[in-house]
Amino acid sequence: MHRYVIFAIILSGIFSIANAEELKLGTTPESKSVVIGKQVQIEADLRNAQDIEQDFAYIVQIQDENGITVSLGWITGTLTPAQTFTPSLSWIPSEAGTFKATIFVWESIDNPSALSPTLSLDINVGAAA
Repeated sequence: MHRYVIFAIILSGIFSIANAEELKLGTTPESKSVVIGKQVQIEADLRNAQDIEQDFAYIVQIQDENGITVSLGWITGTLTPAQTFTPSLSWIPSEAGTFKATIFVWESIDNPSALSPTLSLDINVGAAA
C-alpha cells in the first residue's frame, strides 16, 4: 500500500518578507528573478490528505547551469491527518546565472519513496539594478 502526501500547491509571485525573497513553487514550471547576495526562501504548501500520520522529508536542491548542485537542504517532520504545512528553506545566491530549484517530498531522508511529484523552478540570478 502506497501512502501519499498530497500537495496543495499554490502558485505565487515573489514577495518581500523580512528581508528575503519568497519563491513558492507551483504545479507548472516557472522562472523567477532574484538578486545576488539576497536571501531566497523556497517553499511549497504540503497537505496530508490521509487519515493517518505521515512522516516526510522536504528536500530542496539548487543546481547551476551545468547541473552541479550548489545547495542541498531538507526539513523532516510528521503531518497529522488533514494537516497543512508550508516548509521553507533559504538560499543566498553568490553568483549570477540560471539555477534550478527542485523540491522533493520523500518518506524520509533514508527512504527516497516519493510522496508527491517533483516540482522545479528556474531562478535567474543577477546583479542589483
